[in-house]
Amino acid sequence: MKRIVFLLTIIHFLGIYTIMAQDATYSGNPDASFLTARELAFSGQRDMARDTLKSILTKYPDYIDVRCLMAKTYSWDNDHDEARLQFNRITSREKKNKEVWVAAIKNEQYAKNYTIALGLTNKALLYLEDDGELLGLHAQILKQIEAQQLLQNILKETKKEDKSDQSITLYTQGEFFDEGLDAMYYGALEYKKKTKWGVLIPRLNFNRRFNNDGIQAEMDAYPRFSKTLSGYFNYGFSGSKIFPRHRIGGEVLKELPKALEVSLGFRHLSFENDNATILTGTFGLYRGNYYAVLRPYVVPDAREGVGVSGNLLIRKYLRDGNNFMGLNLVYGFDTELNQFIVDGALLAETLLYLESQKLRFEYQFSNSKSNNIYKTNLGVNRQELAFSSGKFFWSVTAGIAYELKF
Repeated sequence: MKRIVFLLTIIHFLGIYTIMAQDATYSGNPDASFLTARELAFSGQRDMARDTLKSILTKYPDYIDVRCLMAKTYSWDNDHDEARLQFNRITSREKKNKEVWVAAIKNEQYAKNYTIALGLTNKALLYLEDDGELLGLHAQILKQIEAQQLLQNILKETKKEDKSDQSITLYTQGEFFDEGLDAMYYGALEYKKKTKWGVLIPRLNFNRRFNNDGIQAEMDAYPRFSKTLSGYFNYGFSGSKIFPRHRIGGEVLKELPKALEVSLGFRHLSFENDNATILTGTFGLYRGNYYAVLRPYVVPDAREGVGVSGNLLIRKYLRDGNNFMGLNLVYGFDTELNQFIVDGALLAETLLYLESQKLRFEYQFSNSKSNNIYKTNLGVNRQELAFSSGKFFWSVTAGIAYELKF
């Protein structure tokens, strides 16, 4: 393959040299040059392919296959505006070339210009009536427009209805085991304040784990640096042995085109006798009224090796951003909740490498004014016992939260 690309490159430069020597007038076999350009384009050498295609068009401006391929290379390189110009030059003269119509329509789909794509499809069907592929594209674009409008309505309604800048949330959850272990209970009371620079959330956590009680004070901050760049900072402190003495977290999130987002950050847990640092991040995307985000956790340790776990959350939004149902899959250690103790000692480091799987269902709904929000979750967990390697227990979790906005 490399030898073929090399030979095509030599042919390309020889062609350019010939053109320059003849005062930029193309003199060659246009069909052979087109085949050479096509091989270059499909091998990833699209700039070189366009040079050859442009040279052909200087003498054969109506060579449709040449101009269509050039337009496609622009579309592949996300230069959708230039691709549109080239496709329009063809369709203004050639009305029944199905390949050109399909490529032009897909160019607008890639650019998420769904209304333009729909208009092109309707126009193409005037000249190519009842064409199956065009009819399929027509139905597909209608679904894309519907999904795009639904997402825009969700975001619009959320912004319109969520005018309150403060809220109080009360949260409680229980976990019940099948191995004769005592149930664990979690609770939290938090206050949220929206400001010009972002969101501030002080929180008080209460846990009861294996008949040991503990309280943790925590603070979250979500600053917004620009329209597409935001952050997350966290600090928590506790004097209880069932919580980390210090919990520190930081993350930077970037919103990308095409409804994508990525983030990169860390969590640091400091215990009385040991510390643990966890690297994390996210990759999220919106599609219609669905949102999916993958969060890996990586724990580097010279003695234990690298511990890896992951969390996949999928949500389907309903009438607005305050109403949704979701599914949460966790493989490996869930760093946000579970900590185990044995004989009064917290197994902070060992726990990060325990094998576990979790499945949780969540459902959030609000009243008509969206100032009262309720959230429930129900899950099942399978986890290795911290004090008996290779032995697993099952547990069921159930929780409810109530948020009051004002």
